[in-house]
Amino acid sequence: MIEVHNLTKRYGVAAAVDGLSFQVRPGQVTGFLGPNGAGKSTTMRLIMGLCRPTSGHALIDGRPYRELERPLRQVGALLEAKAVHPGRSVHHHLLGLAKSNRIPESRVNETLALVGLNTAARKRAAGLSLGMAQRFGVAAALLGDPPVLLLDEPVNGLDPEGILWIRALIRRLAEEGRTVLLSSHLMSEMAVTASHLIVIGRGRLLADTTIANFIARNSRSFVRIRTPEQERMRDVLTAADVQAQPGPDGTIEAVGASLEQVGELIGRHHVTVHEVSMQSASLEEAFMRLTADAVEYRTDAGAAYPARKVS
Repeated sequence: MIEVHNLTKRYGVAAAVDGLSFQVRPGQVTGFLGPNGAGKSTTMRLIMGLCRPTSGHALIDGRPYRELERPLRQVGALLEAKAVHPGRSVHHHLLGLAKSNRIPESRVNETLALVGLNTAARKRAAGLSLGMAQRFGVAAALLGDPPVLLLDEPVNGLDPEGILWIRALIRRLAEEGRTVLLSSHLMSEMAVTASHLIVIGRGRLLADTTIANFIARNSRSFVRIRTPEQERMRDVLTAADVQAQPGPDGTIEAVGASLEQVGELIGRHHVTVHEVSMQSASLEEAFMRLTADAVEYRTDAGAAYPARKVS
């Protein structure tokens, strides 16, 4: 388990991480979200002991990272895939990591097979594509078969097949009982990979909940109804204390009602309908709504791309 207690990191007067506390529990994929500049990378570096906190502390299975005797056997991390000596081969880099942590040499080939880099074992790091470098970084993280994993943007540079592979791998690692903290800007991937979310903004905790609860709390959901009997449908909903609002294209939006409730009302009153569907925000929409006030870097599309003058 990963535990973060009142973690703060200041650079001068600016706080990159500000009194942050959360837990990452085993057996599930915990997504780590936040706008650019929110403090995600700094938090992960603090957990890994790569920089010292101004105050507070982070623990991995009850101990700071610097106190772990064989760190690669206890925690694996992908924080920067290209942070490898460019002249070193894939195999020799992993072999050096294995020897320094008393990991059997056989594990190197096992891990390369796991990430699909068998044929690239003799390649130098400088010659790896971005996607191959990501797989290489995952291999280093998994080398010691650790129970705790921190993965920062693991799908970056991967092709569609690679994305499906890393998604399945991360899920399987969590199902094996490992603690997995996953940071990504791809909301579509987070929605299908993670089950729990930690969201931060300006270094502070904004949410610590399941994905389902996060979307429900930070979005507007309603039942969309398309019917030729609009006035009668509105009367039925109003009589049942369901708020009925006009939607686009002549639809009715039943706000605050479940799909089952609306279906029962339609059946009971024999209203003719052409469509009844539940509408809710995506993870991306819910995230944008929650973090709207925590975005540090904004762009003005109109200013960046002024309209062309046609002469």
